[in-house]
Amino acid sequence: MEIAGIHSYPKLRCPRGLRSRILLSRGIVFEGCGFGAPGLRVGEIVFTTGMVGYPESLTDPSYRGQILVITHPLVGNYGVPSRDRGMHGLPLHYESDRIQVEALVVAEETRPSHWESVESLHEWLRREGVPGISRVDTRLLVSMIREKGVEMAAVAVFPEDQDLGLEPLIKALEEHPGYDSVDYVAQVSPARPVEHWPEGGEARSTLVLYDCGVKYGILRELLNRGFHVVRIPCGWSLDKALSYDPSGIVLSNGPGNPLLLQRMVETAASIVEQGIPVLGICLGHQLLALALGARIHKMKYGHRGHNKPVRNLETGACYVSSQNHGYAVSLEAAGLKPWFVNPDDRTLEGFKAPGKPLVAVQFHPEASPGPWDLAWVFDIYARMVERHA
Repeated sequence: MEIAGIHSYPKLRCPRGLRSRILLSRGIVFEGCGFGAPGLRVGEIVFTTGMVGYPESLTDPSYRGQILVITHPLVGNYGVPSRDRGMHGLPLHYESDRIQVEALVVAEETRPSHWESVESLHEWLRREGVPGISRVDTRLLVSMIREKGVEMAAVAVFPEDQDLGLEPLIKALEEHPGYDSVDYVAQVSPARPVEHWPEGGEARSTLVLYDCGVKYGILRELLNRGFHVVRIPCGWSLDKALSYDPSGIVLSNGPGNPLLLQRMVETAASIVEQGIPVLGICLGHQLLALALGARIHKMKYGHRGHNKPVRNLETGACYVSSQNHGYAVSLEAAGLKPWFVNPDDRTLEGFKAPGKPLVAVQFHPEASPGPWDLAWVFDIYARMVERHA
């Protein structure tokens, strides 16, 4: 690989005694400081425009296989909250039980100052074995991603007196098959069913959720509405799902290329054919679209952040949404009804199927950016389940 350029701050001093290096597949290198855990990781490098919410972002299974760049310059100000504070048996400030990103890139990693913090961002990443990179020009890095699109990258964090050089990063990058070729859903989907009951124990009915990498926030919203939720592995057949006698089925968010999940696309088609009330979120939105004849394409750099606008085509109202996706749906020739679009680039953000109990959204209605802008999507689905139960 030919090295096209190296970017580093002059007279760089690293307070944690760790150095870092990022190698983009185009041959550009960023050198900075390290925090968290030493190590070498490879992934698709993406960015988020969220100013807060790094515990939720880092634990979002949709980021599996990716190196996350946070555009906000100071990250770590409020530390890491306790997992003990929760709802329905799920922690409030986390989206899964571990950090999912391959590595984290920030301009400045800061020390925490918050009454609810139990550890620093550095301590959390170190404990979970995840490399962190700081003191790099994230504005320049993000501008490169915006100009040419997402790409594969290798990152390394190492002690200052043990420079790895570039060869291990070049080798790791060349040996990786590429983000779009890996089934990351298989890494985050549970091996066996997991049941969740609303607080109090009584449920209005049962929902089966195909867990392709579900965020805890989605589970909390369903439990808030009184449902008993059974999470099942993403590859299970519809017959296994129906053995729980569900009133409805939810297809969750998740990481990776939806075109690799053909079995799940066939299952989604069967769900729709049988008239079972179904809700698709993010990856679930894409799987339902594929099942109904739509097309999927890879976006240049995707939508990732808590400040993404969506417009309801039925009412004309515009909402603030939280998003994390790198693929988009085209409904051409699919015979489906567009529901939401993104005003910035006109990409589809939601659709319905006329005459069928189906709602699908590309954004995350559980993420509460506004803080409750789009949580009513779950209310629409709950009423749909009641009507068709």
